[in-house]
Amino acid sequence: MPADKTNWVVGKVLAEQARTRGEAHFIQFEQGHMHTYAEAHALGNRAGNGFAGVGIGFGDNVAVMLNNRLEYLWSWIGLSRIGGVLVGINTALKGTFLTHVLSNTKARVGVFEPEFLPWLADIEDSVSDMEVVYVPGDVYDPDNLPSFKRIQVRNFDEVMAGAPDEIDADITYRDIGMIMFTSGTTGPSKGALMPHGHLYLFGHCMETHLGLTEDDHYYICMPLFHAQGIMMQFFATLIAGGSAVLVRQFRATSWIDEIRDHGCTVTNLLGVMNDFVLRQPAKYTDTDNKLRMVSAVPVTDETLENLRTRFAIPKFNEIFGMTEVNLPVARPLDAPDEAGCSGKVWDDYFEVIVADPDTDEEVPFGEVGEILVRPKEPYCFMAGYNSMPERTVETWRNFWFHTGDAGRMDARGYLWYIDRIKDTIRRRGENISSFEVEAVFLDHLSVKECAAVAVKAEMGGEDEVLICIILEDGAAPPAPEELLDYAAPRMPYFAVPRFIDYVDEIPTTPTAKIQKNKLRDRGLSPSAWDREAAGYKVRR
Repeated sequence: MPADKTNWVVGKVLAEQARTRGEAHFIQFEQGHMHTYAEAHALGNRAGNGFAGVGIGFGDNVAVMLNNRLEYLWSWIGLSRIGGVLVGINTALKGTFLTHVLSNTKARVGVFEPEFLPWLADIEDSVSDMEVVYVPGDVYDPDNLPSFKRIQVRNFDEVMAGAPDEIDADITYRDIGMIMFTSGTTGPSKGALMPHGHLYLFGHCMETHLGLTEDDHYYICMPLFHAQGIMMQFFATLIAGGSAVLVRQFRATSWIDEIRDHGCTVTNLLGVMNDFVLRQPAKYTDTDNKLRMVSAVPVTDETLENLRTRFAIPKFNEIFGMTEVNLPVARPLDAPDEAGCSGKVWDDYFEVIVADPDTDEEVPFGEVGEILVRPKEPYCFMAGYNSMPERTVETWRNFWFHTGDAGRMDARGYLWYIDRIKDTIRRRGENISSFEVEAVFLDHLSVKECAAVAVKAEMGGEDEVLICIILEDGAAPPAPEELLDYAAPRMPYFAVPRFIDYVDEIPTTPTAKIQKNKLRDRGLSPSAWDREAAGYKVRR
């Protein structure tokens, strides 16, 4: 266990690595320049001093809506040195989804890709706190910007012009370092307040359970607004003193080729990414790689064996975690690969039980219940939901955090993840707020009531989104394409329902709460319209 928690801050970890491994390779983007630890440290300092120079101080939130790029990392590192808080924004958010994140965090300053600025311009009147948005210098074009009434758009090079000098600020593992939004069911998405100690443990868990060393080269294709990309991969690399390549996005067609070309030894796969990789035409070069470990979540026996034999991967790890609770369960390095088994409780830092979801009482080994978690170390867990105290209290009951995930614990003390209990929809690695999906459709003049749930299009397939709709009295059913033409521009592409079903009633409890479990259990009815079968394309 690392002894000195005072240095559990990303900027401080990088400063120490720069002192001891200054000229060692650290991070590159795509095929670009491989930055050393010393270079990355100087760039992080430039960002920190630059943000301070434009008025960002301790506790100030900075909204970052960037594709994977190094500027994202320099921003996080720099903000960590001055006590600023990075608000990572999913790059698919638009409309009320984006409005909620910006309004909830009251960010005055943002760092945005130019392609997302039109979405910001659309909601400018609803985000009164936002004052200035910076655009990375390589894509900043002042002659090709949307028209804003009030918000200024500036070149991020102005921030990066800050001095590379050391920053002496008293930032500790107890301070909030990031806000990351998770999906809601009965309300809007919730911003998890993440102390620096919490962020550090994400990386430290991966370092420990993947056995990372300074000889490892991480392939990072997960988005940096996701805990997988920025903490479980990038921060883990930094803590271990290794190196990494960051790519713009996951590309199934070239995944193994890029891993081979960069000489990567470790990487992560999440959800349907496993299937996408395996669906690519096999090549004789597939086994020509240096991979020694892949963290793949979740996998079946068949998927695990196919990945192992197709790409000659010697070792896998499955880990259980979520934004709010960190990574409390992981397989020990010497444990056998067992598909569906998340591993043992990381009891240096966490307690985990499987409990009856109605009573919170622990169930016997082998029985399915809800996975409950609590920390053993302070500031190594979510500090609460930003500006949502009632949601924080609701999730923390009987001194346990309720994950909403079903699992079972075997007699060895190994946790097996089963499925979600809550109404949250998970599709292609993204958690979708059913509440926010429903809110978009309820704004349509023809829609009286609606409910969004997860369904499976085929046996064993991944979750898809079904929206059940009750029309306004006397309203003629709009063509499903017309309804999606209205909804799709107002929501992330991954949240757009695949199925639409016009129904006469939606089951509710005596207190008028929608019984989504009944809709899920019913599944797809013959009347449900399928946009994929109809050839309807959703633009990103």
